[in-house]
Amino acid sequence: MKKKICLLVCLLLVLAASTAAAASKINADGYYKGIRLAGKVQVVDSFPDIKVQVVKSFPDLKVQKVASFPDKIGQWQFVDSFPDFKIQFVDSFPDIKIQFVDSFPGLP
Repeated sequence: MKKKICLLVCLLLVLAASTAAAASKINADGYYKGIRLAGKVQVVDSFPDIKVQVVKSFPDLKVQKVASFPDKIGQWQFVDSFPDFKIQFVDSFPDIKIQFVDSFPGLP
């Protein structure tokens, strides 16, 4: 009986750890793999820093398009040159999922 309980507890711990790892693509400071998710963004067709899928619900990040001063996490200014990071829009297997919003950008 003790072995079954121990096995069950271990299984639950592994499940909880994997769920937490999957849910934390973007850290609390707004970084994904060392890239701060604010600033000037260039859309490319190949060799992106981040593959992004646009969704209507359950995003990893809420993004607000701005014309200037993209200082807060989730504020993106789309540019053709000199970006802070590059993204590629994809329909499947994204690194992160975003939702475009008019206000309150950042982590959901």
